[in-house]
Amino acid sequence: MANQLKRFLIGRPMKSTELEDEKLSKLKALAVLSSDALSSVAYGTEQILIALMAAGAVAIWYSIPISIAVLGLLLVLILSYRQTIYAYPSGGGAYIVAKDNLGESTSLMAGGSLLVDYILTVAVSSSAGTDAITSAFPSLHDYRVIIALGMIIFLTLINLRGTTESASFLAIPVYLFIVSIAVLIISGVVKYAMYGGPEHVPAMGTTVSSISLFLLLKAFSSGCTALTGVEAVSNAIPNFKQPSEKNAAKTLMMMGAILGFMFLGISLLAYWNGVLPNEKMTVVSQITEATFGRHVLFYWIQGITALILFLAANTGYAAFPLLAFMLSKDKYLPHAFQVRGDRLGFSNGIIFLGVMSALLIIASGGDTTSLIPLYAVGVFIPFTISQLGMMVRWFKLRPSGWLIKFAINTIGMLTTLTITLIFIVTKFSHVWGVFLFLPAVIYLFKRISLHYKNTADLLRIDIEKEKPVIKGSTIIVPVAGVTRVVLHTISYAKSLTENVVAVYVGFDDEDIRRMEEKWELWNPGVRLITLRSRYRSIIRPLTRFINTVEWKTAETDHITILIPQFITKHWWQNLLHNQTSLLIRAYLFAQKDVVIATVPYHFNR
Repeated sequence: MANQLKRFLIGRPMKSTELEDEKLSKLKALAVLSSDALSSVAYGTEQILIALMAAGAVAIWYSIPISIAVLGLLLVLILSYRQTIYAYPSGGGAYIVAKDNLGESTSLMAGGSLLVDYILTVAVSSSAGTDAITSAFPSLHDYRVIIALGMIIFLTLINLRGTTESASFLAIPVYLFIVSIAVLIISGVVKYAMYGGPEHVPAMGTTVSSISLFLLLKAFSSGCTALTGVEAVSNAIPNFKQPSEKNAAKTLMMMGAILGFMFLGISLLAYWNGVLPNEKMTVVSQITEATFGRHVLFYWIQGITALILFLAANTGYAAFPLLAFMLSKDKYLPHAFQVRGDRLGFSNGIIFLGVMSALLIIASGGDTTSLIPLYAVGVFIPFTISQLGMMVRWFKLRPSGWLIKFAINTIGMLTTLTITLIFIVTKFSHVWGVFLFLPAVIYLFKRISLHYKNTADLLRIDIEKEKPVIKGSTIIVPVAGVTRVVLHTISYAKSLTENVVAVYVGFDDEDIRRMEEKWELWNPGVRLITLRSRYRSIIRPLTRFINTVEWKTAETDHITILIPQFITKHWWQNLLHNQTSLLIRAYLFAQKDVVIATVPYHFNR
C-alpha cells in the first residue's frame, strides 16, 4: 500500500537513460528558475515605500529614482552572471567560481549563504503568497501557517515528480502572472495618462526636510530584495537542454528584461496612485484596486499574485538540490545529497529543503517579514564573492577582451559589496544572525570534509600487500528457550560451521536448571552455555562471554553473533513481544568488532 501511495504521489520510476529528457527548454527554465526573481515585484516596491515612510508620506516620490538605481544594479548583475555562465558551464554559480579562484573558505561561505538563502526563499515566498491571499480574504488570516505549510508540501511533491513535470506545471501560472502584471501596468499607465492621479501625491523633487542619506540607502537596500533569485540560472546550467550555456544565457537575459519592466511599472503606478504601505493590503493590491476597482480583475490579479509568490519557492527547489549535490560531491555535505530518486531528481535535497523551510514557517508563525533582510544578505554575499572570483579569473587568464569583462565584474563587485554593507549597517538588527550562522555552516562543512577524509584514510588498503585473511568461524547464538525460532537459527548456523555454541542467560538457579534439562532432552548437537545474571541484565553477561571467546579465538576465528528474530504478521503485534534481540543487536553494533547477523522467522508463512 505504501508503494502504491508513493507511485500515486510521485509517479513511476524513470530509467537513468531518461535523464536527458528531463532537461529544460528556455521557456520552461524561465518558469522554473525565474519565478523567485519575477515574484519579487510583488514586494520589492513595497519594501522601498516602507523604508521611506520614516520620513513621511511626502517622501514617496523618492521611490522612483531608487527604483531606477535598482534597475541599474540589475543590469550589472545580468551582464556579470552572463559571463559566469559561459566561464563555468557546469553550474554551481558563486560556489564554483569561488572554489576555482578564491579558495576553500570563501567558496564555502558562498555555498553556505546560497543554501541558507534557498531555505529562506521557500519560507519567505510561501509567507508572501499567504499574505496576498489574506489581503483578498481577511477571514483566512488566522490560517496563515496552515496555508503556507500546505503549499510547501505541495511544491515538495511536485518537485519529487521530476524537473520536466514541475516545469510544465509552473509554466502556466508564471506566464499568466507576467501577462496579468503587464495588463495591470499598461492599464494603469493609460488611466493615469487620461485622468491623472490623486491630488495629494507629492510632486517629483518635493523638498523633504526629514530625509537623510542613511534613509535613502536603507530604502535602496530594501528595494534590492527585488534582485533575489537572479543567480539561480547560473547555478542550474546543467538542467538546460544543449547547448546548455547558450540557453542559460538567453534565459537570464529574458528574465532580466521582464523583471526590469515589471518592477519599474509597479513603482511608477504606486507613486502615481499615492499608494502607501498598509498592513492589511499589499501595494500591488492597492494598485490593482485603484486601477480596476474591486471587481473580477482585482481578485484575478490577487489570486495569480498569490500563486506566483507561492511558486517563487520553486526556484529554491530547482537550485538547492543541485548545489547540495556539488557540495556533497566535494565531501562538504552528506553523500545522501548525491542520490537521484525514482524521478531522477536529487530527492534527499528536495525533501531536506521542504522540511527546513516548513520548520522556519512554524517557528516564525508564518510572519517572515523580518527574514527578508537576512534573505537579501544571503544573496548579496554570493553576488559579491562571484564577481570577485570572476575578477581574479580574468586577471589570471587574460583572454582576448578580458579588460571589458574585468571592468564589468569590477563594477558588479563594488556595487554588490556596497549593497551588502548597506544592508549590514542599516538593518543590523535583522541581519546580525548572518555573523553567527555563516561561520557555523562553514565549520560544519569542514568537519564533514574532515570526517570523510579520515574515514577514507582508515579504509584505504595497500592493494599490493594487503590480502584477505582466511580464518575459521565461531558462531554464538543467544537463545531464550527451545522454540521453532531457535531451531531455525541453529539449523542455519550449523550449515555454516560445526563450531556453534548457544548461550542462555537466566535470572535464578531454578530457571537455569529447567533450561539445561530441556536442552539436554532436545539435544540439537550444539553445546549450551548458561550464564547467571544477578541484576536481570542479559547484555552484561552476554558481553562478558563474547569477550572471553574473542580472547581465546580471535586470532584463528571470525566471531559471529547470530540473533534469532521472529517477525509477526502485523506491525502492531511486535509491540506485544519483548524486543531483547533489538537491544542486543544495537548494543553490540556500538561496542564490539564482531559480525552481527539476524536470522528472521516469519509467522504465518
